[in-house]
Amino acid sequence: MSTMPPLVLISGPEAILAERALSSVIAEVKHLDPDVERINVVPATYQPGELVVHASPSLFGGRKLIVCESLDEAPEDLYVDLLALLAGPLDDISLVVLHRSGPRGKKVLDAMKAAKARVIDCPAIKSDRDKDDFVAAEFRRLGRRATPEAVRALVEALGKDVRELASACNQLVADTEGTIDDRVVEIYHGGKIEATGFRVADAAVAGQTGEALRLLRHAIATGVDPVPIVAVLASSLRTLVKVGSAGRGSSAAVAKHVGLAPWQVDKARRTINAWDGPSLGRAIQAVAAADVEVKGGGRDPVYAVERAILAISDARASVRRG
Repeated sequence: MSTMPPLVLISGPEAILAERALSSVIAEVKHLDPDVERINVVPATYQPGELVVHASPSLFGGRKLIVCESLDEAPEDLYVDLLALLAGPLDDISLVVLHRSGPRGKKVLDAMKAAKARVIDCPAIKSDRDKDDFVAAEFRRLGRRATPEAVRALVEALGKDVRELASACNQLVADTEGTIDDRVVEIYHGGKIEATGFRVADAAVAGQTGEALRLLRHAIATGVDPVPIVAVLASSLRTLVKVGSAGRGSSAAVAKHVGLAPWQVDKARRTINAWDGPSLGRAIQAVAAADVEVKGGGRDPVYAVERAILAISDARASVRRG
């Protein structure tokens, strides 16, 4: 019969990964010992010596699972008691500690690692590349195949919220059959603000001015605020700058260097040849001006976005004019 390591450290700021890691550890302990007693140590209300009481042998025996969350916010008394607990034998105890980030609690972390704790990393999911990898892994975890285009479409539609990405993956798997492609994602999430903004931006940077304006007017008519559309325009132009300045190399290598997903590098490379440094600079300045106007600095936010799209088109056309 396998045995549960007495020490587990769940380290990193991504809450959804930490929650899953904790649930997995709890399930593992309960599988090995269904009668295990779970004890939660709450740093915000911790009293000196509380951990010693929890770790003391029970009158009726049995294993204990002690879960200490938010070690990075714990009081000094908890650090002292944890170090004392780690210095002795952990008989019939499994200790799980969660630490998001920062220097607080470092002595406890070092002591756990020195004691050969199992470490589960939960790194932040921030860049588009990280989100792309997360979504692809979610579909694999759920046992469904999703095309790279579907992954891309879902990240574009819901890219700001990792929990929403996870929920969307679950929804698509539950509600559909077969391979999940970008058409399926479009049906479920094509109306999202981020997706609308990306379609406007894609058309604008590709020189499809009329299409960009049509998409913008449709978005406004359906209640989309101009602010996120301007944000996506700015993001798309910054992506062109990043990829354009990264030089040659495989999509994967460039993506890793600039913090994007490989498909974003490929997409930018299909567009970047129509631009140069000065034209991108003018386009970015125009979008920056629109950003000020849509956030209260101008009288007509919609017209400000339209003007930015026209300025992007003119900047792109200036490359051909020489």
